[in-house]
Amino acid sequence: MAQPSIALIYGTDTNNTEEIGHKIAKQWEELGESVDIFNIKEISLDQLESYPMLILGIPTWDFGGIQSDWEDVGDCLAELSLEHSVIALYGLGDQFGYGDYFIDAVGWLYEKLQPTNATFIGQWPTQGYDFEASRACTKDKTSFVGLAIDEDQQFDLTDQRIEQWVIQLYAERTIETA
Repeated sequence: MAQPSIALIYGTDTNNTEEIGHKIAKQWEELGESVDIFNIKEISLDQLESYPMLILGIPTWDFGGIQSDWEDVGDCLAELSLEHSVIALYGLGDQFGYGDYFIDAVGWLYEKLQPTNATFIGQWPTQGYDFEASRACTKDKTSFVGLAIDEDQQFDLTDQRIEQWVIQLYAERTIETA
């Protein structure tokens, strides 16, 4: 059997980001795609270069903190050869408890990966969220650079958001790789 073309890599301290990753992978499987899932602390970064598509998950801690396993590799991310890769990001945060830093870690990860010249897909609308600021917002503030999940305040919307986002990624990836 051929290696899956999608790798989902997450960092987590509470297993929430991993659980969301498995839900995302399940949605891909429903579309007939298989996904390799890795914890960032258990994979060598050069393995990421072998996948045409990467889905990267990161939680934001407290006041914009970066999950420690991602922070450990942060300075090495820019050195990856990902110019032929498509990347989608997702992040977890608490928009009410930490509304000035909502999913900031996603923005951090996006900034760290910019020098790789990868193609980013999967922007997600900011509409439907109540937050003050986010490093993960696009310049016009109408979208996040990836999927925003709030398991603290909007857990009831998580499954619907994941389903819609994966369908969106499927379509965007098809366009980018055509």
